[in-house]
Amino acid sequence: MDISTIVGSVFGTVCILISIMLTSDWGLDPNNLIRFIDIPSVFIVIGGTLATMLMRYSFGELFTILGVVKNAYVIRTIDPTAVIKEFVQLAQIARKDGLLALERVTIEDPFMSKGINYCVDGSETDQIKSVLGQEISSMKARHTSGQDMLKAMELTAPAFGMIGTLIGLVNMLANMDDPKSIGPAMAVAILTTLYGAVIANLFAIPLKDKLSMRSSAEADIKTLMIEGILAINRGENPRMLEESLYSFLSPKQREQMRTGN
Repeated sequence: MDISTIVGSVFGTVCILISIMLTSDWGLDPNNLIRFIDIPSVFIVIGGTLATMLMRYSFGELFTILGVVKNAYVIRTIDPTAVIKEFVQLAQIARKDGLLALERVTIEDPFMSKGINYCVDGSETDQIKSVLGQEISSMKARHTSGQDMLKAMELTAPAFGMIGTLIGLVNMLANMDDPKSIGPAMAVAILTTLYGAVIANLFAIPLKDKLSMRSSAEADIKTLMIEGILAINRGENPRMLEESLYSFLSPKQREQMRTGN
C-alpha cells in the first residue's frame, strides 16, 4: 500500500473534522459535526456526481476504471538500477552462450520476460520495438481513462455544489416570510458548496495527479526495458548496454551504480 496516499487522505479528512469540531474556546465538540450533515446536500452533490459518471461511462467501463484508480493506493514501483543490473547479466549470458540460453533464465517482470522471449524466438528488432511500444501505448490509454474519471469528478462535484447553492438560495428567497425555513435553506446553499470542494480538492485532484505520476514512472521503466531488450537482440556488448541504459537514471542513481552503494 502507498502509505503517503493513505496518510494524506486520512490526515486531510481528520483536519477538516477537527476544524469543524473546534469551538471558540478551542475545545472539541463532536456535536458540531451534526451541523455539517445535510441529507439534501448529500443527494445533490454525491447523487449528481454519480449520475454524471454513469452517463459518461458504461457499468463495465466504470468498474474497469475504478480498478485503475485504486493504483493510487498501491505501490508497484520498480527499481531502475536493479533492472539495469539484470539486463547486464542477461547480455553477458547471451554474449557467452547465445540468445537461446536466455530461455532457461527466470525473469520475474512479465514485460521484460515477453521481450526476451521475442529475442529467443528470433524476432526482428523493429518488430519487437513495435509490439512492446504498442503495449506501452495501451497501458497509457488505460491509465488516462482512470485519470479522466477523476478529472470529471474534479469538475462535476463543485458544479453540483453550485447547483445546490442555487437551490438553497431559491428556497430561502421564496420563504423569507418564514424565519424557520431560512436556516435549512441556507444550510443546503452553503454545505453543497463545501461538499463539492472537499470531493474535488481532497480526493479527485490529488489522486489524479498521483495516477499521472505513477503512469509516467511506469512508462519510463518499460521504455528502459525496451532499450535493454533491443540491445540484447542486437548482440550489444554488456558494458555498452549498461552505459546506454544509464541515460534513464538520475545523476544520483548513476553515481550509486558506479560506486556500488
